[in-house]
Amino acid sequence: MERADDFHERRKHLASMSEAELEQRFWQLCEELVDPMVELAYGHTSPSVERSVLMRMGFSSMEAKTIVESAIDHELIGKGAGHLVYKLARERNMPIREAGLALAGGAHWDELKAFFNKGAADES
Repeated sequence: MERADDFHERRKHLASMSEAELEQRFWQLCEELVDPMVELAYGHTSPSVERSVLMRMGFSSMEAKTIVESAIDHELIGKGAGHLVYKLARERNMPIREAGLALAGGAHWDELKAFFNKGAADES
């Protein structure tokens, strides 16, 4: 089976472009492809991604699993598990590890919920 060579026909709309214009068109098309994926990533996460973030913050896999499961149970996973730990540490002026272990132990979840609900109310 032989493929019909229509390269010259398909590139007619590009033939008059300079090298710089072709490069600009290339990056424009790349942005059109990638932008929806970037937008999706801003609003969506997964438990495995959140566990990975926590493990990079110094928590063990079991600690990370507990924090992520609690974040899901408290409907705060969309805020990001690492962000929850960081926010609690900052608000209570405590080390990040201590904040994460407190969350893993079941403490401060209502405080975080109130903080993020307050933030949502302030935006409206």
